[in-house]
Amino acid sequence: MVSKRSLSKSEEDKESLTEDASKARKPPLSKKTKKSHVHNEVEENDSVFVELLKTSGIILKTGESQNQLAVDQVVFQKKLYQTLRKHPSYPQIIEEFVSGLESYIEDQDCFRNCLLSCERLQDEEASTGTLYSKSLIKLLLGIDVLQPAVIKTLFEKLPEFLFENRNGDGISMPRLILSQLKWLDRVVDSKDLTTKIMQLISIAPLPLQHDFITSLPEILGDSQHADVGKELSDLLMENTALTVPILDVLSSLQLDPKLLSKVCQLVMAKLSAVKLEDLPVIIRFILRAITATDAVQVISELREQLDLQHCVLPSQLQASQSKLKSKGRISSSGNQESSDQDCVILLFDVIKSAVRYEKTISEAWIKAIENIASVSDHKIFDMVMLLIIYSTNTQTKKYTERVLRSKIRSGCIQEQLLQSTFCTHSLVLKDVCPSILSLAQSLLHSLEQSINSFGSLLYKHAFKFFDAYCQQEVVGALVTHICSGNDTEVDTALDVVLDLVVLNLAAMRLNAVFVKGILDYLNNLSPQQIRKLFYILSTLAFSKEQAASNHIQDDMHLVIRKQLSSTVLRYKLIGIIGAVTMVGIMAADSGSSSVTQRKADLSNEEYTQVTSLLQLVHSCSEQSPQASALYYDEFANLIQGGKVAPKALEWAGQTILTNFQDAFVLDSCVVPEGDYPFPVKALYGLEEYSSQDGIAINLLPLLFSQDFAKDGDRMTSHKSGQKLVSPLCLASYFRLLRLCVEKQHDGNLEEIDGLLDCPIFLTDLEPGEKLESMSVKEHSFMCSLIFLTLNWFREIVNAFCQQTSPEMKGKVLTRLKHIIKLQGILEKYLAVTPDYVPPLANFDLETLDATPHTSTAISAKTRVIGKKGGRKRKADGSKPSSPDTLSKEDTSECDPTPSDRSQPEKEFTKKEEEKTSVLLQNYSAFFRELDIEVFSILHCGLVTKFILDTEMHTEATEVVQLEPPELLFLLEDLAQKLENMLTPAAKRVPFFKSKGNWNIGFSHLHQRSAQEIAHCIVQLLTPMCNHLENIHNYFQCLAGENRGVVDGPGTKVQEYQIMSSCYQRLLQIFYGLFAWRGFFQPENHNLLNSALEVLASRLKQREHDQPLEELLSQSFHYLQNFHHNIPNFQCAIYLIRLLMVISEKSAAPTQRKEKIASLAKQFLCRVWPSEEKGRSSTFNDQLHALLCIYLEHTDSVLKAIEEIAGVGVPELINSAKDAYSSTFPTLTRHTFVIFFRVTMAELEKTVKGLQAGTAADPQQIHEEKLLYWNMAVRDFSILLNLIKVFDSHPVLHVCLKYGRLFVEAFLKQCMPLLDFSFRKHREDVLSLLETFQLDTRLLHHLCGHSKIHQDMRLTKHVPLLKKTLELLVYRVEAMLILNNCQEAFWLGNLKNRDLQGEEIMSQNSQESTADESEDDTSSQVSKSKAKEEEEDEASDEGKEQDSDESDDDSD
Repeated sequence: MVSKRSLSKSEEDKESLTEDASKARKPPLSKKTKKSHVHNEVEENDSVFVELLKTSGIILKTGESQNQLAVDQVVFQKKLYQTLRKHPSYPQIIEEFVSGLESYIEDQDCFRNCLLSCERLQDEEASTGTLYSKSLIKLLLGIDVLQPAVIKTLFEKLPEFLFENRNGDGISMPRLILSQLKWLDRVVDSKDLTTKIMQLISIAPLPLQHDFITSLPEILGDSQHADVGKELSDLLMENTALTVPILDVLSSLQLDPKLLSKVCQLVMAKLSAVKLEDLPVIIRFILRAITATDAVQVISELREQLDLQHCVLPSQLQASQSKLKSKGRISSSGNQESSDQDCVILLFDVIKSAVRYEKTISEAWIKAIENIASVSDHKIFDMVMLLIIYSTNTQTKKYTERVLRSKIRSGCIQEQLLQSTFCTHSLVLKDVCPSILSLAQSLLHSLEQSINSFGSLLYKHAFKFFDAYCQQEVVGALVTHICSGNDTEVDTALDVVLDLVVLNLAAMRLNAVFVKGILDYLNNLSPQQIRKLFYILSTLAFSKEQAASNHIQDDMHLVIRKQLSSTVLRYKLIGIIGAVTMVGIMAADSGSSSVTQRKADLSNEEYTQVTSLLQLVHSCSEQSPQASALYYDEFANLIQGGKVAPKALEWAGQTILTNFQDAFVLDSCVVPEGDYPFPVKALYGLEEYSSQDGIAINLLPLLFSQDFAKDGDRMTSHKSGQKLVSPLCLASYFRLLRLCVEKQHDGNLEEIDGLLDCPIFLTDLEPGEKLESMSVKEHSFMCSLIFLTLNWFREIVNAFCQQTSPEMKGKVLTRLKHIIKLQGILEKYLAVTPDYVPPLANFDLETLDATPHTSTAISAKTRVIGKKGGRKRKADGSKPSSPDTLSKEDTSECDPTPSDRSQPEKEFTKKEEEKTSVLLQNYSAFFRELDIEVFSILHCGLVTKFILDTEMHTEATEVVQLEPPELLFLLEDLAQKLENMLTPAAKRVPFFKSKGNWNIGFSHLHQRSAQEIAHCIVQLLTPMCNHLENIHNYFQCLAGENRGVVDGPGTKVQEYQIMSSCYQRLLQIFYGLFAWRGFFQPENHNLLNSALEVLASRLKQREHDQPLEELLSQSFHYLQNFHHNIPNFQCAIYLIRLLMVISEKSAAPTQRKEKIASLAKQFLCRVWPSEEKGRSSTFNDQLHALLCIYLEHTDSVLKAIEEIAGVGVPELINSAKDAYSSTFPTLTRHTFVIFFRVTMAELEKTVKGLQAGTAADPQQIHEEKLLYWNMAVRDFSILLNLIKVFDSHPVLHVCLKYGRLFVEAFLKQCMPLLDFSFRKHREDVLSLLETFQLDTRLLHHLCGHSKIHQDMRLTKHVPLLKKTLELLVYRVEAMLILNNCQEAFWLGNLKNRDLQGEEIMSQNSQESTADESEDDTSSQVSKSKAKEEEEDEASDEGKEQDSDESDDDSD
């Protein structure tokens, strides 16, 4: 009976094929049938070969029948071996046996039977061995005495079949023959076998070569691995087609690492020529052959040699992939494209496996990517690898993210690269989608704009290229960000969701339920964020496929109606924002850039929906002035965006114009009558009207009816049916009206131009003598009246600023003058009304809790000091200022020294200090925001009063002029807008502490992107350069008239201060623009070039297509020219920072370091016109910054420090108490601590960066470094000795802190240098240590001083300092021992002394035995200090003797 045969793991895989083939060829037979069959086909031969086999238990068969094995395989081998050994003619019998075998296998069928497995005759139960049978040849190979001869016979027989086709049964004879040699228990002559196989491989055809090579590990013994490895490596060089099987075998052999490294290099060189399907095997071999020492180098070469064509999917596959993406699958049609796709996926699977389990490989790969310097060298492959390593290897996740952040920061990984990565390898990246989302979440937490943007791109591309499940995960993650409460995250996440709605509306609608969940978290969102959210939801609800989104529409209507009907004002305001945003989508104009695609105009049904919703909002908000004003502002913003269809806009325009006229406009000839507390007059009209045709704004009566009306006491002047409207809505309503008219008439405002010059019903606003006699309520009424008038004028300026008519421009400038005048009046009223809260002007949610800053009414003197501390104002988009305020403010900052101040100037300052005033920026939330278009007024020329006095003959021509006060008003507002939009959030310090107040008054500004604002500023650069040059000329003329002093006796103080402030604001705006981080983004490079071209063109005629470096150089030179007549220190610091940011954009910023250092030194050496700045925290901070800039940019820090400490400070010491250093006039006794702190810090920083070097360095380098350290120690000594003169707490604190750091740097950087320099430069080293000994002794005295004064702020530094001094002692001792000079080192005790060198007595003046004992057991630290002195004395060869001194640190 035929027993079942199964292959165990010990038998080769390919042999199973032949055994299965033989089994298939012979169907199972019954036992009886088999026996009869055997009888008929038994080989009848009397040869020794056949007889011996029969005797041993094998019956040979003829034809296609299997040879039969009658006994167990082991028994057969044993019998045959014993028979041969015991044969009389042994060993000749071996030759006869083999000769018989050769004769027998001459017949091909017989040979094949010998190669196929034998048929077992015994029952399965009787079998004691394995359940499978070997072939006859394999059984003979298992007998040692026969093995060499049989192997020889096989190899002689094998060439006959090399070039024959397969048999009809599909069996390949060469493969079958070679399979006999696999997994032999013992190879008698392995070297001979190896030689034969390698010879065979060299002559075999390519397909068989492939099979023979892959069989080598199963045939050869371990001893032959090295030889085979060498021969295979040689074969690899000759035949590239065998690369895959050879590498497959080499990775399975035990080879020398050097040989593997050689093969790796060989393969790497041919990497670009191999086929795509071979890449996975090759990459696996390279990664397995990597060692820790060469990992980074090999992987760097690998990523360079791996051509992108092997990793990028073919374009046809990309196209088919995009078509099938919507179905969520990629069909595998078996074509070449599908095969290439599988190869790419397999390649990355190989790499994933390597980086997951080998930390060395993952870290080396990240390091290789980190080392790439050029932006163009970064490949798609690198981006994929970073994402794969991040997802697969948790140990290197932080390292990977750190490298990725660094690459993003430097601009190496850009949006195009990321998009190409996802487009090319979306199938590979889809498997790591969770990790990509985790990385995006981490990046989105960053405050850095570039990293934050990159995180948002990851979300976008994941949504675009991955399947529906991943899209759902993306939306869920974004919703989590939106509900986090972090403003930066919320803004970015909302922008991403908005982009996804544009990208794939259908997919986003499927995930709308997640987005709707954000409605539960509206309390945490700002108004701008609420607008975005409702815009997203409205787009999802009212897109063209409305049938699928009815449920979203219903939910939107429910939420908005619920909020509009709420009695809580905050929810009502949210409802208004949502409703108006939804109207913007429902009534979208077909010409707008809306996501939705709509008809040319609204249908009747849509028109009804829009108008009914707007009427609902109006009716729900009319009872609340704040809600009404917000509705008008929101609707105005909607119209300004151009998103309202003509039909809806026409309806709105008619309604608004009618309502505005009814509510706020009266005939100017009809003065309202009533019981008003002040006489009503029509003021601030720009034209003389006849008694019939004039109009006026009804302001005072409306305000009175709101504030003063009691129950039952209404104004009789109004008709009973007339509806009163709050004056709070005046500015908002006019803005809405103006934008409606502007849109309907293409920017022409003739229909409402009467409002530009019409008067307002007010009363006399100049307080005069009646100010003190007015009641508090009257004060408040007048303040509110002025606030409302100012806001009306601001909206008038917003409306008409872009009109081209000269007459219109003149009227706008007049309104600006009115604003300046009214602000001066308002300051006087506010000064006597400290608790007054103005009417709201900005109606976003942030203003609900907005109140003026406390202590608004303060004396001028107090205000001056406070003003300097809060110079950076970050509140509203406008900072109104009157000439009085400006002169007082700037006098405080640019006040000349007493010796230079003229008598009229003293009187002016004294008069101003006697006044009381307020800071209007504290009320900035209560002024209407100026639009960015207002600054087109800057194009008007600046003609100063100083020039007008000499050119009165030109007064007859009505030149449109922008006076300095109006210029300053515009520049301050622009500077604050710029700071709000372009300054990174992490650097802002809001004026108010409460969250959200930073954005009050910037609602319209935030409707635009930072790029748009930057573009607007660039458009204004030309007029601002004109103003800057005019102001510079003004100060140049002043300096010329006053013999080089810009603030000499003849200076008009008020005008001088306004011009100084204009100068400062202009430089601040320039700095804010060029410091914007957005310029580093590729899409803004053209904008940067445009800005630089404006500056460069001021020097010479503009040339097109100039290189960036040339533009930067010319711009730097242009701005540098302004340093000669800088009026104050603030301007100086802004100028030098501006030059620095210009220089940083250059590819070689170091070229301009010397110029910046020189300029900084000039500013430090200039006499600035203010003595009080020495006590101002703002001035101190700016001086600190300027000094740091000087020392960071100077060529020799040590020489600069020596000049300051060795020249400037002695001059200060020898001068009068309130005087200054003649070399450095900014160095006074008040500013000494700033100079001291900066010089100590820079000294420590400089020596810390100096490498110690090695003994192998050239002698010249050793000498240079010794000289450098001598200079550093000398500077340190000079600085340290200054504490004997300047012993204030801040100075001592700096000494303790930076003294320790300097000693630590000396230990780490200088002592190794002294180790190998001592023998050749003995005297130099001794001199250095001697100088340093005196410094450390002074530090020890400082420790004693801190302790005796019990100053906790100082004593906390003492332990660390003493520990460092102790380490220095032992380190010097080690250096002496190293150089065989240990006998020169000795120890002694050191007394504690104060800063003046006086001994500090112990607590008990008597020296008792207990005291002596205590001194003997003094702490290790104090002994170390003593030792420190002694080591220096040792190095000085015992010149000083302090052995009798004792240390009191034992107490």
